[in-house]
Amino acid sequence: MARVKYNGLVVEVPAGRSVLDALLDRGETIPHGCRAGACQTCLMQATQGTVPAASQRGLKAAHRERGLFLACSCMPEEDLEVCLPDTQQLRIAASIVGRRALADDVMELSLRTSEPFSYRAGQYVTLWRDAELGRSYSLANLPQTDGLLQFHIRRIEGGAFSGWIHDSARVGDALDVQGPMGDCFYTADDPEQKLLLIGTGTGLAPLYGILQDALAQGHRGAIHLFHGALARDGLYLHDSLTELAAQHNKLHYHACVLHGDDEPAADIRAGDVGALALERIGTPAGWKCYLCGDPTLVNGLRKKLFLAGAAMKDIHADAFLASGPAPRDPLND
Repeated sequence: MARVKYNGLVVEVPAGRSVLDALLDRGETIPHGCRAGACQTCLMQATQGTVPAASQRGLKAAHRERGLFLACSCMPEEDLEVCLPDTQQLRIAASIVGRRALADDVMELSLRTSEPFSYRAGQYVTLWRDAELGRSYSLANLPQTDGLLQFHIRRIEGGAFSGWIHDSARVGDALDVQGPMGDCFYTADDPEQKLLLIGTGTGLAPLYGILQDALAQGHRGAIHLFHGALARDGLYLHDSLTELAAQHNKLHYHACVLHGDDEPAADIRAGDVGALALERIGTPAGWKCYLCGDPTLVNGLRKKLFLAGAAMKDIHADAFLASGPAPRDPLND
């Protein structure tokens, strides 16, 4: 059994238990989010001892060299001494410059960073309201020279961060930004390759960024975007995407709602968005696929696409996870 020293406290961490869980069990306040190694909200620093490689997966090389690790993924194999990292080295300041309702429960949040911020559309970052409350959201816009970042934030019942964004946040309010993270973004290595983008709910946000990037870089292959929602009002960029598809012959937009006995409109199908996608495109062999949103859909479709012929290297996924002890849809609460 490894022992972890933190802030003068020595905690025993049983085998299979994470550093994060052990410290939380002892009443320590450690920032955390998804608890699945995705959002990087629970970053800590090892000042003595060596952390398992799995707890540093996805971190920048410079962060690994400094001993940073994900507390939720760290099952220590030896005694450690740890601390919270200097957040000034991880985060940059930003402020809210716009809020726009995209639907009753989806808010487009626009931020501007205080310094240049490099990212790829479709990646995600952690937004910090204060030192302890942080949530991860996908970037929905192309990089801008003025540091503008845009996000689609869905209201989650009881969500501390999403509730603040929807009800209380105002233009001018300050936030911190940490990241970017994730490899779900467009690459122009094969501009003729067909692209398949499938998302549910605000899983549309990274896909919208990827789509804009592909069009801006002159992608020549067909692009099929499938967006699924529970009901019609969940298709929050339906009109804009319909218009965009009309402007680009290579772009095909497919909208789908899960609930409804009848077709809700001529251009909206009823049923499962994953099944619709496989029905429309046939075999995905040779396609580059992007899957975002509900983790059950993402994980299930990843397997189905692979079995149907898509190469695993061409399947990029971003499953939205919840903050808290158990995954649920979405991460963005």
